[in-house]
Amino acid sequence: MKRTSMSLLNRHTAILSELRTNGTVSVPRLSEKLKVSEVTIRKDLRFLEEQKLLFREHGGASLTNSYANQRPVSEKSKILAEEKTRIAKAAVEMIAETDSVILGSGTTVQAMTRYIHPDHKLNVITSSLAISLELAQRKLVSVIQLGGLMRNSSDSVVGPYAESFMEQITCGMLFLGVDGIDVNYGITTTNLLEARLNQRFIDVSQITVLLADSSKFRKRGFGKICDLNAIQQIITDSNISPDIVNELEDLGIKVTVV
Repeated sequence: MKRTSMSLLNRHTAILSELRTNGTVSVPRLSEKLKVSEVTIRKDLRFLEEQKLLFREHGGASLTNSYANQRPVSEKSKILAEEKTRIAKAAVEMIAETDSVILGSGTTVQAMTRYIHPDHKLNVITSSLAISLELAQRKLVSVIQLGGLMRNSSDSVVGPYAESFMEQITCGMLFLGVDGIDVNYGITTTNLLEARLNQRFIDVSQITVLLADSSKFRKRGFGKICDLNAIQQIITDSNISPDIVNELEDLGIKVTVV
């Protein structure tokens, strides 16, 4: 039976409506729903991307850019600042359970430092200079600043010197900031050396907690850190899609929404 196709304008309107409803669309689903070939749908998505109405990705499209871009920490700290503060406060409440933590780089993890005032001795290992300088003022906090190659965009160090130190320790808890979380692909950052160091952090930590605002989901950075099965908990803000929360919990990850 001959397929009845929609007009070009109606197709574009339907595609954008589907995007606004679901956040993402797939080529096969659009092809079936709009009764046109997948080749036609790909042409539609290419045109709509040129009009800056969506971002194409493998097998479909999204309302947001699925690839994380490297930005200076001073710029990233202004994005979703209130949400990052709530996430940071929730993370600090977990520190009472351990006497040693690793704090990775990133603005959400850095936000934790304002609220870390332990009533017990706490060892903090970090790659971030900003975190070290802030926590050095706390009497009960012993700070171990990793050495290595300085990344100007994040005010943190990376490289083999930092990685080799991690071979000498084990740690109770890791608080990690990332640039992208994709349920199928895993967690990522924009820098390969930072990804490698974060892998070492995970290796020596008993519990890994991701601190990620809702803008980080369904995005990928250049350097893969690990699959999501290496993560025990994620703290995020209330703008996260319930569908993503369900997918993460199906993987056995505890999701704390603040």
